Amino acid sequence: MGPPGSGKGTQAELIAEKTDLYHLESSEVLEESFNQKKGPKFIKIEGKKYYFSEEKNIWHKGILCSAPFVAQLIKDRVEKLFLMGENLIFSGNPRSLAEAKTFIPLLEKLYGAGNIKIFLLKQKSETSIIRNSRRKICQLLRHPILYSKGTMDLKYCPLDGSRLIRRKGLDDPEIIKVRLEEYKERTLPMVDFIKREGLKITEINAENSVAKVFGNIMKAMTR
Repeated sequence: MGPPGSGKGTQAELIAEKTDLYHLESSEVLEESFNQKKGPKFIKIEGKKYYFSEEKNIWHKGILCSAPFVAQLIKDRVEKLFLMGENLIFSGNPRSLAEAKTFIPLLEKLYGAGNIKIFLLKQKSETSIIRNSRRKICQLLRHPILYSKGTMDLKYCPLDGSRLIRRKGLDDPEIIKVRLEEYKERTLPMVDFIKREGLKITEINAENSVAKVFGNIMKAMTR
């Protein structure tokens, strides 16, 4: 968990490679659903229709998509991966209290509460704006490349070799400010809920370098 640009995706990729976990990124699941050429135009949940086109418009404005819509997409993917025998790492999911009330019990049921580890990446809003407005993702597998002095001149992804691109709209400074407000108002309230569920949250200083953040997370994972 963490605000936009705190390195959730970057750290999840590093941890996935180190520990052989499957990285399931909610934003990637959403992008796939929005870019589908065929398939249903909506999801019907408890009698209500959630249209992919409407959710896509919400997403591009930096506002969180409808919780039932996201929860259903992620739930379907998690259950499929569980049946395949995959152990998972998530970056930025769940995103809201409503999603957490569906998502956390599902993970507890499938994997057991004792096997769930949660990390909260802490970062200043100013850092989020700087990192997000300058970061890139790879064109092929959508690896996020966190902005730093060491990565600022990269043109190709060091993991798969594809061209690095900017995410249009979502990483514009004004949209990032909207996303930060969404994070404060809808994501952070999950912390108290997760603690009431009896799960521990480990806070990590995301202002540090990628390597140091990664090292701190790995130390906490093996305690």
